[in-house]
Amino acid sequence: MAIYESEHTKFMREWLKQHPEELEEQKRGRALWWDKPQSLEQLRRDGESNVPQKAYYYDSDH
Repeated sequence: MAIYESEHTKFMREWLKQHPEELEEQKRGRALWWDKPQSLEQLRRDGESNVPQKAYYYDSDH
């Protein structure tokens, strides 16, 4: 049984083979936006600061 692979995925695999330096750039970009150290204290404060949402969000009377 063959596993489907999209044209885009095939293109990206081939492109990354031809441009291996882009993998390092990809890692730097990911670290910039996503791979951040997590602080348990900050997560706790974030959880405590949440305001409960009303059952019907657009109801201004309650």
